[in-house]
Amino acid sequence: MTQVSLSGVTKAFAGTTVLHGVNLVVPTQRLTAVLGPSGCGKTTMLRLVAGFADPDAGQIRLGDTVVAGPGVRVPARRRRVGYVPQEGALFPHLSVAENVGFGLPRGVRRAGTRVEQLLELVGLERSLRERAPHELSGGQQQRVALARALAPSPEVVLLDEPFASLDAGLREGTGRAVAAALSAAGATGVLVTHDQAEALSLADQVAVMRAGRIAQVGTPQQVYAAPADLDVALFVGAAVVLPAEVSGGVARTVLGPVPVEPRTAHGPARVMLRPEQLMVGDTRGPLAQVEEIRFYGHDCAVRLRLLDGVTVVVARLSGGQAPPRQGDRVPVGVTGRGLAFPAP
Repeated sequence: MTQVSLSGVTKAFAGTTVLHGVNLVVPTQRLTAVLGPSGCGKTTMLRLVAGFADPDAGQIRLGDTVVAGPGVRVPARRRRVGYVPQEGALFPHLSVAENVGFGLPRGVRRAGTRVEQLLELVGLERSLRERAPHELSGGQQQRVALARALAPSPEVVLLDEPFASLDAGLREGTGRAVAAALSAAGATGVLVTHDQAEALSLADQVAVMRAGRIAQVGTPQQVYAAPADLDVALFVGAAVVLPAEVSGGVARTVLGPVPVEPRTAHGPARVMLRPEQLMVGDTRGPLAQVEEIRFYGHDCAVRLRLLDGVTVVVARLSGGQAPPRQGDRVPVGVTGRGLAFPAP
C-alpha cells in the first residue's frame, strides 16, 4: 500500500518551466485523476513519478521512500510502478498472454496461472489469450496493457490518457473496467486526462492542473460543486456566469436574486451557476426566447436569450422533460445556491 507524494516538484525543458513547485498527495489504494488541458504539465509529472525523467527541484516519495530529490535518484525499474501509455504500446509480435506475462519471471510466465488471473481481473475472456494485438478492439488492447502493467504486482499504476483514442462507448466501458481492476488489485492509481467527465466519474480524488500548477484537489463532488476559482469552474464543467452585485448572502442578477455561499464578499461579483440549476418554465424568473435546442438523449441543452437582448444562458434539461420549442418565450428561474467570485 503506497501513497504517492510530490513536494515542491519543478521541471523545465530548454529554459521553459513546465512544472512550478507542484505539491500533491495521492492516497494509497485510491484512484486520483490529474485533470487539465493539453500542455499543462500532466504527462511530465507522471513521467517524473515513473522515473523516466528527474525533477529539477523538489521531492517525490513512494510510501516512505524518497525516489527523487536532491542527491537521490531511484531508477524506474526499482520503483515498483506500472505504466500504461496512451496507445497501450503492446508488442505486436507477441500474443495477448505473452504481452501480459512479459514482465513476469519465466517460470511464472510459463505456468500461465498468473496471466489467466490478470485477464479475468481486467474483464477479458481467456479465449483471447492467443490472439495478436491487432485482432483486438481498442478497448481490449487497453485492458491488456493494464494487465501487463499489473503483472509484476506494482504498488502504483500510472495511466497516461489511456482512453483518449477510444470512441465514447468503448471509453466509458473500458474506464469502468480499469478502475475496478485497480481497486481489486489494491493498487494506488494516477490517471492523467483532459476529459472532465472521465475524471469526475472514475476517480476518488481529482487534482485540477493549470499551467504547471495544481489549482485544486478534492473529491469529484467538491471540485464540481465548490471550484477554487472561476477558471476551475469553467474547466471542470459547463457553467453559466452572470455579473452580479452581492450583499447579505444574495447576488442580484439578471435572472433575479440568487443565494450565494456565506463566504462571498460584498460588492461587484461574477456568479457561477451550473446549467442544470436553470429552471425553464419557472414563473419567478424573467422571460427569455429559445434560440436553440440540442438533444443528447439523457439530457438536452436549451440556449436562451433574455429579453434584454444581450444575455445568453444555456439550461440543461433531463431527457425525460418536454423541452420548449425554438422561438418560444419562456420564464427562466434558478434553483439552489450560486458561487460568487470577485469581479475583475
